[in-house]
Amino acid sequence: MLWFQKTLTLPARKRGFHLVTDQVLSQLEEVSKAEIGFLQLFLQHTSASLTLNENADPDVRRDMELAMNHLCPENLAYSHTCEGPDDMPAHVKSSLLGPQLLLPIRAGCLALGTWQGIYLCEHRDQATSRRMVATLWGQPRS
Repeated sequence: MLWFQKTLTLPARKRGFHLVTDQVLSQLEEVSKAEIGFLQLFLQHTSASLTLNENADPDVRRDMELAMNHLCPENLAYSHTCEGPDDMPAHVKSSLLGPQLLLPIRAGCLALGTWQGIYLCEHRDQATSRRMVATLWGQPRS
């Protein structure tokens, strides 16, 4: 059985949905050592999230931001406002999308669909770098 855990750091990004599949995999050469298994990605933040979606057309990422802003507008009468008008909506968006992904590994690669990619969903206007715990478990390659 193969077990591995590592904390990754993604640089600060502007608010929006960012395709980070290649950046994540470049920090995890251990994926190539698993014949079959899982990679769990867990984002250690409450104002950003992870999701899996369209990896080809950047319009999808812009439209995801548009839809989330419609669902969680900044002009609601939030009580938690001490960190600025984008903070509480960021918490709601993070709860809706979630902080983690569980991805299958097959033959040393993520077994994603043709058009799927990992998104870092940044919900704050002035974000910082983001930490992600990557946990891999599975059967080693022969």
